[in-house]
Amino acid sequence: MTTPVSLSDSSRRAHARWARRVALLASAPALALLAAPARADVPEGWGGETEQAGLDFLHALGLYLGAPLLLFVLIVLAVYLPAMVRGEKLLPDHTGHQQLPEGQWIGGPRQGVAELPGPDGDDSRAGGASAQW
Repeated sequence: MTTPVSLSDSSRRAHARWARRVALLASAPALALLAAPARADVPEGWGGETEQAGLDFLHALGLYLGAPLLLFVLIVLAVYLPAMVRGEKLLPDHTGHQQLPEGQWIGGPRQGVAELPGPDGDDSRAGGASAQW
């Protein structure tokens, strides 16, 4: 004799969650297929099929070449103008007879290490690494 198998409460909840998920996933494509296309006329002033709208050559040239060129010039000015106002050199001097410095400190003092504070005494930590642990 066989006894009927009864579902536990937790398995019923799991089955109900699974059924809700399947119903939700199946309803989205069904609703998309039932949607009707919009029926609207072309607004006034937009032109219809008889009116050909296009760009003339000079307008297209100004739009596709002039706008990017103007944007390029504005970016170059935004980068170089502050340095030019401060009077900084924009390009390095690369003449053949000039020796380049051994090391460069980018963002450091303009006059070199002469502007750095020197050590106050033997136990001072000013002036660089102490080479101690």
